[in-house]
Amino acid sequence: MGDSVQRVAVAVVENGGAYLVGMRRPGEVLAGHAEFPGGKCLPDEESADCAIRECREETGLPVVAVSRLYACRHTYTHGTLDLEFWLCRPATDSTAVGGGYEWLSAQALKSLRFPEANRPVIDRLAAGEQSAS
Repeated sequence: MGDSVQRVAVAVVENGGAYLVGMRRPGEVLAGHAEFPGGKCLPDEESADCAIRECREETGLPVVAVSRLYACRHTYTHGTLDLEFWLCRPATDSTAVGGGYEWLSAQALKSLRFPEANRPVIDRLAAGEQSAS
């Protein structure tokens, strides 16, 4: 089972040019790295639905998925992941978030240490590109 691939969906939540970002806590895989809300997909769960669910669980913010930004398979020391990054927007007028997440500008993202698989997404967001791949 150790060589199975885990499906992961990531919510790249944009609002007024700012993105929702948190930090991985000590004791977690990739501790100290910045992260977008996201997590493992449930069996038979669509990745967009997973991104929406994980964002709400982690930040309390309801979002809608707009388009798929990027997808890749990446192998870390802890396992191989099939990642899908979804551009999302808040589903309500409220942009209050919890769970240690905060809104940061696209340019600020480049100064943070994200997991390696996030790099193409960060580069595109910092360049002002949000189109689906």
